Amino acid sequence: MILNELAQGLRPVAEGVAWFEGLAEDDRRKALHALVLFCRQARACEEDVPESIARSGIRPTHTPAVMLTKWRFGMEALPAYELTKSFRLLVALFSIADTRRRTLYCAGGCGHAWHNLPAR
Repeated sequence: MILNELAQGLRPVAEGVAWFEGLAEDDRRKALHALVLFCRQARACEEDVPESIARSGIRPTHTPAVMLTKWRFGMEALPAYELTKSFRLLVALFSIADTRRRTLYCAGGCGHAWHNLPAR
């Protein structure tokens, strides 16, 4: 639920980062893995990468950004100090892809529970 709220702008990214950093390391890795799956489900594409990097606030030279530029995932396997950067980047990618999907395929309404979240 939190990941979808972040993607839809219903929860501030700073709040999401605080939530993420409060998780145990193993749970942070699981959250990153889930985000990758959500990005794929939302049909993220390589053309979304530059905007994702810009929105995330991380540098294009940081390891997660370099990985994504090469369309490589697996950020959950990075060292612990790279996990928050990976989270910020994948949330941005998910947000871009999910917004496009909601606009193109779900604009007239849909049955996706995650697209019909209540405002906080």
